[in-house]
Amino acid sequence: MELTIHASALPHTDPEASLAFYRDVLGFEVRQDVGRGTMRWITVGPVNQPSTSILLAPPATDPGITEDERRTISEMMAKGTYGWILLATPDLDEVFEKVQATDAEVVQEPTAQPYGLRDCAFRDPAGNLIRIQEHK
Repeated sequence: MELTIHASALPHTDPEASLAFYRDVLGFEVRQDVGRGTMRWITVGPVNQPSTSILLAPPATDPGITEDERRTISEMMAKGTYGWILLATPDLDEVFEKVQATDAEVVQEPTAQPYGLRDCAFRDPAGNLIRIQEHK
């Protein structure tokens, strides 16, 4: 059996802000932009990895989610504890400087971790944690 990772999803609260962050700050290309207003599903991904994407989607749209669950998801997003993703780069300092120059919230400056990797962390406009590891 052969499987690949096609897409991972992160919630957004403001599609324009999320689009600007992933496209303009991280340099991802926009692959699809479906819907309108806050009900937009935006697919972005690295230019050099056309088969791997991130789906930026409105949170809690599944009709099976209860109002209590929607409220919990909104509260977790507001605290930045709902969604996260791990990215990698060969030049962590360059990426950190570029992202730090924007209004993105810095969670952790580049740090050598005890498990052997160097990484940093930011929050995207919806509060999702974006960890970036250095891979050489």
